[in-house]
Amino acid sequence: MKKPSSRIREEIARLQDQLKQAETREAERIGRTALKAGLGEIEIDEAELQAAFEDIAKRFRGGRRAASGKKNAGEGRTGSETSAVFTSGADAGGPGEA
Repeated sequence: MKKPSSRIREEIARLQDQLKQAETREAERIGRTALKAGLGEIEIDEAELQAAFEDIAKRFRGGRRAASGKKNAGEGRTGSETSAVFTSGADAGGPGEA
C-alpha cells in the first residue's frame, strides 16, 4: 500500500530534524577537539582553516579502513601526529605567533 503524501512529508521533517541533531553533535565534537588542540587561539582565515580540515579528512579517509570510533584504533597514530598537522597549518598562515 502506498503512503499518502502527508505521511511522507512527516517522515521527511522527522529525518531533517535527526540530520540537524546529528550535525550539531558532530560540530560540537569537532569544535571541542579543535579547542583542545589550541585552534581557538590561532588567527587563521576561515577558508584556510577549512582547507586544513579537508586535508585532515582526506588523510583519515584515504585508503584506510573505516573508523571504529576508538581512539587510535590500531592504526599506529599518536596524538603528536595530529598536533603536527595543526602546527604546520598555523606556521604556514599564522601571523604573529613567534
